[in-house]
Amino acid sequence: MSRRRAGPPEPAQPPAPESCFLCGRPLGRRVERHHPVPKSRGGRTTVPVHPICHNAIHAALGNTLLERTHFTAEALCANPEIARFVAWVRGKPPDFHAPTRGRRAR
Repeated sequence: MSRRRAGPPEPAQPPAPESCFLCGRPLGRRVERHHPVPKSRGGRTTVPVHPICHNAIHAALGNTLLERTHFTAEALCANPEIARFVAWVRGKPPDFHAPTRGRRAR
């Protein structure tokens, strides 16, 4: 029979909700994981994002730019297209979702 080990007491409050890597809003029920450095380029770490934010990142930027210069939230928000999206989505509820435009021809 195993004995129960005395550990630290359970926290009285639930942990604070995570926030989105891109927009900073609290996460809703659906959460996606984004690789700041694309997995195909050797990236291993992931960060939580809203599905709409994840779609916006990949609609605006390709893997090459994500790998080279846009792997932080600050660098992503410096992109005019992403900055416009973040300003628009900031006032929306956490579970908000809308169709995202496809990638523009460059």
